[in-house]
Parts: sequence; C-alpha cells; structure tokens
Amino acid sequence: MSGNSRSRILVIGAGAMGVLTGYHLSLAGAQVTFLVRRHRAETLSRPQILYCYDDNKLKEYEGYSFITDPSEMVGANYDYIVIALDGASLRNETGQSLVKTIGEAARQTNTKVLLGSIFFDLRTWFLQVSGLEDEQVTNCHLDIHAYATRALVLPAAAPADPELIAKADFAYSDRFPDGFTVDDSSPAVANGFAEIFNSCGISHCAVKSTRECAVAINPLFPVFAACELMDWPKFQDIGDNRELWGLVVASVKEIQDLGIHGELGQLAARETTEAGLAASLAAWEKLMLPLDLQAFNRFHHGKKLKAQGREHLRACLSYAETDGKPMPALKELLRRVDS
Repeated sequence: MSGNSRSRILVIGAGAMGVLTGYHLSLAGAQVTFLVRRHRAETLSRPQILYCYDDNKLKEYEGYSFITDPSEMVGANYDYIVIALDGASLRNETGQSLVKTIGEAARQTNTKVLLGSIFFDLRTWFLQVSGLEDEQVTNCHLDIHAYATRALVLPAAAPADPELIAKADFAYSDRFPDGFTVDDSSPAVANGFAEIFNSCGISHCAVKSTRECAVAINPLFPVFAACELMDWPKFQDIGDNRELWGLVVASVKEIQDLGIHGELGQLAARETTEAGLAASLAAWEKLMLPLDLQAFNRFHHGKKLKAQGREHLRACLSYAETDGKPMPALKELLRRVDS
C-alpha cells in the first residue's frame, strides 16, 4: 500500500499515545477514526490542541472521526488498527472482550493490527485471544514523549511556554531520531505502516527487529521501580545510592539475559555496567529538555502505568522460571517496591 494512499486507520484509545499517533497519521494523509469510551466523545467533538516542546508552538488537530461502540469496527474493513491502550487495561476483563471484538473485525480480512500496549511477550497472548493470524499483527510503540495537560502539570523550563501549554489538550516532545517504532514480528504490517507514517513529513517511524525492541524496553522497568524507591531523582544523580543502583543494574542484566532476548540480550547483559547505564539515562534526560523527564516519568510510570510496571516485572520472573534462572536481584527489587 502506498504511503500516499488514503488509508483508513482505526486508533483504539485517545489518550496521549492515541492522539499523537492519529495526528501524525492524519498529516500523512490517512483517514483516522478513534474508538473511545463514551465519556471521551464530547472532548473529541472539537479539535485537539497540541503543544510541541520542540518549536514552542500550538498545533490544531482536526479532521478525524470517532466511534464509541467497539462493535462498529466489525465489517468496517480498516486497513490498520492501532491499539493505544496500556498493557494492564488490555489484559483485564473489559480489555479481553475488546481483543475478541478486534479479532472478529479483522479475522479473514486484510486488516492489519499494531499492538501498542507494552507488556512482556504480549503479542503471543494477543494472538491467542484474538484468533488472528501471525502475519496480521506486529508490535509498536510511540517514542514521542506526550502527556495530557489536564492530568499533569510539569515544571516549565525555558524556552517552554507555560501559558501555551495550559491552552493545550496534550503536550509532546519528539527528540529521538524515531518518533514511532514498529517491530518486524510481521514484516508486511511493519513496513506498510511505516511507509504511511513516514509520509507525515515531521517525524519518522523505524522498523526494528523484535528482539532489538524487547531488549530496549523490557530492562527499563527495574529502573522505573528503583526511581519510585528513590522518589524520582534526576537521572544525573541516579547512581548516588550505590547499593540500590547496584541492585537495579543487576536486575536489568538478569532481564537482558532471559532466553526470549536471545544473543542480543546476552550481549547487552555483558556490556551493561552501572556507570554506563547511569550515563545513558542522564543523556536521555538532557536530550528531552526543556521537558522535565523525571517529572514526566513520575506521572507516567510511577502513577498512570504503575500497575503495568509491576505486572511486567512479575511476568519477567515467571518467564525466568521456564528458563531455570533464579533472578535474585529482580526478586529483591520487587520485594522492596512491594513492601
């Protein structure tokens, strides 16, 4: 499918990930529809105002449509369905019902699904519950940092404009080389979607290997757990508590070394050091300025997605049992955050 075609894309969820994904797809020429809960319908009935930290300007996002009943996707024959819900929400009773409806809508069609929910080996579970074919589904995630301004007020460092941010529904920063990433679980889905996204002209969608994405994402969760224990310090100071930081890095290495991550994970585990990981986190923090990264993470990972983070770490432990790996550092870290 050409990136210049008028692709029909359903985005499930209109939080920060959903709206920012839809915005870029609309700029790429796609017809975007959101599936949202009924209480979100009034908000989406007007244009969404977006504040961009990168140019200190407001953007107006309009021209999309929305539905509130999941059954409406059945028979609609969307080209793509992008799931922009957190992993915990997708796996609860309501989420599982939604996944079955997605399966009903996409089964035996040309509809392709991008799974933007983050959870350990979630795609395997999704395929089982939805009944979709392996080649129809791939994983994705938004690299753009975005948040709802009504839910979070961040410290505003220059040149960010707090008055403009207050006028926006969502604020975002797109500082990484890639604003969106799809893995190659299904190469056809990944490459087709990336071609569309990359027509937006302001951001880039990368296609990476499944293991490269997993090795990059899964080991971050011990870091966020430790930040909670430390009361979310600046990343430049993350190693000051040497005993706890040593435990965190040991946990990271244990997760990297899980069999699901293959040789790439084993290599990462050998190369990860306390100083090196601390330096990479500090560089991430500096790159995101003027967005306050740790204030963002405190809300995003310490509040909004806290339950997902805990479940993710426990899922790593469960997988480790099948690997025959004891994971002593991760077990101790979990004990501390749960106490």
